[in-house]
Amino acid sequence: MEVVKVQQAKTHLSALLARVEEGEEVLIARADRVVARLVPVTPRPRRLGFGSYRLPATFFDELPGEELDAWEGR
Repeated sequence: MEVVKVQQAKTHLSALLARVEEGEEVLIARADRVVARLVPVTPRPRRLGFGSYRLPATFFDELPGEELDAWEGR
């Protein structure tokens, strides 16, 4: 988290807001004391997984009996 002085925050508010929209948090300080924190109103959903990989439509289909038995150690 970056700490910016009040004057810098006033001068560069639009740029700080753009960074906050991207998920960053910014602390605002008066002298050497932090007095405020800029955070996104709603957090952006995190992208999890491996890039653009999509599960096949059959992923949640039932396993055939013999494969299910193998997984269950029968």
